Amino acid sequence: MNWLSPTATFKSRSRSGKRWKASCGTQKMEAIGQLTGGIAHDFNNMLGVVMGSLDLMNRRIKNGDFAIGSFMEAATQATTRAASLTHRLLAFARQQPLEPKAIDVNGLVTGMSDLMRSTLGEQIQIETVMAAGVWTAKADPHQLESAVLNVAINARDAMPQGGKLTIETGNTYLDDAYARQHGEVSPGQYVMVAVSDNGTGMSSDVAARVFDPFFTTKPSGRGTGLGLSQVFGFIKQSKGHIKIYSEVGCGTTVKIYLPRLTDHVAITMPVALPAVSAVGAGEVILVVEDDPMMLKFTTDAVGELGYTVVDAANATAALAILDSRSDIKLLFTDVVMPDISGKKLVDEALLRRPELKVLYTTGYTANAVVHGGVLDAGVNLLGKPFTLEQLAAKLRIVLDK
Repeated sequence: MNWLSPTATFKSRSRSGKRWKASCGTQKMEAIGQLTGGIAHDFNNMLGVVMGSLDLMNRRIKNGDFAIGSFMEAATQATTRAASLTHRLLAFARQQPLEPKAIDVNGLVTGMSDLMRSTLGEQIQIETVMAAGVWTAKADPHQLESAVLNVAINARDAMPQGGKLTIETGNTYLDDAYARQHGEVSPGQYVMVAVSDNGTGMSSDVAARVFDPFFTTKPSGRGTGLGLSQVFGFIKQSKGHIKIYSEVGCGTTVKIYLPRLTDHVAITMPVALPAVSAVGAGEVILVVEDDPMMLKFTTDAVGELGYTVVDAANATAALAILDSRSDIKLLFTDVVMPDISGKKLVDEALLRRPELKVLYTTGYTANAVVHGGVLDAGVNLLGKPFTLEQLAAKLRIVLDK
């Protein structure tokens, strides 16, 4: 018997496998490097604006010059961009807390018509083709609006001289054969939203990378390269599917597939939070936050809105305050804290005070009040960072429930 041939084949396959693993490892490291570099670049730019603006404001105030409005505006815009960047990163990583609901996709797209026109401009002709009898979809309505708008903005940018944007809806079935060809797709019934343009289109190489974080074909300063990766993360976290079809010179179509909801559930449409100013009537709110600077800001902000504020730096102190004061109406707590988490604090607080209203806040949470990417039922959450207007609206909503 000749044992040399199979041994040689085995060694050859072993070397081939090692080369394949090394290649995959190299690609993964390159992707991590691209992601890290993109984050560092964008955050350094934003922090540079914030730090520089604060320095300029401080310099002018010391000289008795209070004309600092432009610097304040620049710092505000930079922090807003930074908050948007972290939101997009969490979306790409499929770690944003979603609130999936029953959605009438036709109604959602129709309700976006004014927003689309104002965002895309007069050069873009918008056409909608709504199929009859479209199934109810299951997804976070606010995030779906954001995803459709994100795709539409990319389509607009591919039509610099103007053009036509078409949004279509319909029912579809992704079968076993399709699922085998596309990773992470489960066969079944889906509701489709397709966004098509007659713009410049893209090559197959570019189309294969459009969902990569920080990949962009736009000129420097025209985009972070996170828009479509955010859409991709949201769709995948929603157990849906997204597919792109494009040809150079002929335009692009992006198809979003959302799982069909077969249960009979009331349909939800996105509702913007009302603009609220100082809404407090002296209600007592207990703020719990382990970061000293964040605790100081939050207590100042809640007090500015007309509430009476009591603060605690940890769960133990918060429980002691709850035991000593019966007038606290709402517990506003961070989720991630050392020793005792916000979730455990709330569980213990509700055992003592079942009527207590609760509002969580966090910059990131894993499996505390969010499971499987979905916000737990009945949980009120305000993500960090938040504006004074967002805080005012959320506090009033929770207190008035």
